[in-house]
Amino acid sequence: MIKGVVLAGGKGTRLWPVTKVAGKHFLPVGDKPIIYYPILTLKKAGVKDILIVCGPEHTEQYVRLLGSGEEFGVNLYYTIQVEPVGIAHGLGLARSFSDGQKIALILGDNIFGDEFSKAFASFDKRDQGAAVVLKRVPDPKRFGVAKFKGHKVERIIEKPKRPPSSWAVTGLYLYDNRVFDVIKSLKPSARGEYEITDVNNRYINEGTMDFIKTKKFWIDAGTFESLHQANLLVRKNRNLR
Repeated sequence: MIKGVVLAGGKGTRLWPVTKVAGKHFLPVGDKPIIYYPILTLKKAGVKDILIVCGPEHTEQYVRLLGSGEEFGVNLYYTIQVEPVGIAHGLGLARSFSDGQKIALILGDNIFGDEFSKAFASFDKRDQGAAVVLKRVPDPKRFGVAKFKGHKVERIIEKPKRPPSSWAVTGLYLYDNRVFDVIKSLKPSARGEYEITDVNNRYINEGTMDFIKTKKFWIDAGTFESLHQANLLVRKNRNLR
């Protein structure tokens, strides 16, 4: 059984001044707050138990908006990331919640056109390892980018000046429960964060990293431009409304 984590911390500084008074995950895309979309992505993939990792500024609002998860047909739980010091750190807070199970991590501002139930079911049958979800993008310099060797990911390079491919790492990841030991062994990066790319490269180095290529759209609604694009995409895709 795979458990889910939605990482919804951070201060949303790229969306100021709007996010001075409201967390970015509450902003509307179509007829729903952004945070609904990652929850529904996990639900459609067959995940029933989901932990929301949120910042201390908006915890009460998340609980008021999302409740127990009954509205979505899932079970929701909450924990607080006091300081936004990296995606890996936020995932590390889910150790006790995971209860030894595999984990699907999705960033709280990510919206996907794809449905991942088959990919999740396949991953759940594996003994160990990890998987990243990739999307071909026109501007890979902005993202973590997969470098391939044959049919394997050889390395993930963060915001490369010369991208080795056009396949960006999205904000959806799958891990076995060893991920929490990997996170515990990490050191902060130069920017003072515990990087999810470092976690992914650990699995790549041991040869247990797989990948899932998206066929439809993916967007992270973390800037005014991408928020606008997300609204346009959702209007065109009725299944996401």
